[in-house]
Amino acid sequence: MAFGVSDELLGTFVPIVVYWIYSGIYVMLGDMNDYRLHTKAEEDTKNVVSKRTVVKGVLVQQAFQIAVSLILFTFVSESSGGAIRPQPAFWVTVLQFVVAMVVMDTWQYFMHRLMHVNKFLYKHVHSKHHTLVVPYAFGALYNHPLEGLILDTIGGAISFLISGMTPRTAIFFFSFATVKTVDDHCGLWLPGNLLHILFNNNSAYHDIHHQLYGTKYNFSQPFFVAWDKILGTYMPYSLEKRKGGGFEARPIKKAH
Repeated sequence: MAFGVSDELLGTFVPIVVYWIYSGIYVMLGDMNDYRLHTKAEEDTKNVVSKRTVVKGVLVQQAFQIAVSLILFTFVSESSGGAIRPQPAFWVTVLQFVVAMVVMDTWQYFMHRLMHVNKFLYKHVHSKHHTLVVPYAFGALYNHPLEGLILDTIGGAISFLISGMTPRTAIFFFSFATVKTVDDHCGLWLPGNLLHILFNNNSAYHDIHHQLYGTKYNFSQPFFVAWDKILGTYMPYSLEKRKGGGFEARPIKKAH
């Protein structure tokens, strides 16, 4: 297996390093009780899997991710005759970034929703992710390996191919998508968080989905909320201060 430049390898491994560094920052911040969406006691009692199990599960998914990524980059390299693809103009790169975001959102919305609608898939596949009723940062990719392959790995490959981005652009895109996914599961509402300012799909929005009343809503991930709004699965919420510290995302729409 040969690559013309190291961008392919960087595109494979940098997002994984980013995952553990960014989620590690949240771990180092400590309990952050004044900014939590759930109390520490709820995290300890409602989640039915140990953090050691979560780490092992994430590493398994990332192993699959590495394998598929290397195969994909090999295919792209061979299809271009091993030639190094020139980096396009900046505006083209931005357009590719946006296209990849839309494609990934579309793929993950419909696959994620299918995982909930299909009782077999939910029971045997997606329910593993929902054992984290109270999400935390390094549990963002705690999934059944099949779910990780379908939603994240294949979704990422499709985004890469349809957008036409180069392996160098892919380094930044997949690193950004990784940061966004970790942030959505961090369980915190931090003041000044740019991702919360720029995106309505955020930690509070996704927390609604992880609660029992929200499992039929807020399927969109990781960037926008458009598909939820278009297809009637959007559950708005209010963010209110919780007695004793922290915040609580409360649904406004009555769940059926």
